[in-house]
Amino acid sequence: MTVAGVVAATAGLYAQDTPKVVGYTDTPFLPGDKWHVHDPNRPQPQIVVPPAEGPFTKAPADAIVLFDGTDLSKWQAGNGAASGWVLKDGSMMVPPGGTPGGGDILTKDSFGDMQLHIEWCAPEEVKGSGQGRGNSGIIIMNRYELQVLDCYNNPTYPDGQAGAVYGQTPPLVNASRPPGQWQSYDVLWTAPRFKDGKLESPAYITAIHNGVVVQNHTELLGTTQHRQLGRYEAHEPTAPLRLQDHGDRVRYRNIWVRPLPAATEAQ
Repeated sequence: MTVAGVVAATAGLYAQDTPKVVGYTDTPFLPGDKWHVHDPNRPQPQIVVPPAEGPFTKAPADAIVLFDGTDLSKWQAGNGAASGWVLKDGSMMVPPGGTPGGGDILTKDSFGDMQLHIEWCAPEEVKGSGQGRGNSGIIIMNRYELQVLDCYNNPTYPDGQAGAVYGQTPPLVNASRPPGQWQSYDVLWTAPRFKDGKLESPAYITAIHNGVVVQNHTELLGTTQHRQLGRYEAHEPTAPLRLQDHGDRVRYRNIWVRPLPAATEAQ
């Protein structure tokens, strides 16, 4: 076979083996950008291999421990206790579909500006692809989602990857570990401010995935939504943290928060 033939054959195999990125091009354009919400043609973040494990940081003395592996007393479901979520080996797991007490769960406490540490693990058994594989989410103030997804050898639209501000900003890099391995998010969150019902300053997020910065003081466009542009609606200065039940058996552990004073309060 000629060199040209070998190149063509290799290209054909690569095209067959590379999953097609599913997304949308009939959605609104992001403000000031050429990309649609969930645009499959947006460049994929570079893959960065994270450290083999960690950082699995213990809660400091002034932290509010939301989950230490023993019970779900700090959480509630829409209709009461978060009893549908499964406690297993020091973690809590999204329940099987249709489980009573399943669905998203929320903290009983509310938070504004904060430091958040949370560890998560996508199912070891790989099922599905794209958004249908190891999907969950950490929804700050019950409105703003930091995406959880198995993104190890699993292409998807970039603003839906692990570490993305869902539907808005892809992660700077893809720092995902293989499914079945524990991963960590460390988050600094600045809540939006409203005055007289109008936005005074937007929300900002810095997120570190497995020790690698994936969001660097990123400004949010508003609430995170599927196939729609986010927009702000005035709300209280604090709100619960929510974990999403997307039907995949994602696990969580070692969740803690340190509420942060506003800059003017800290002076």
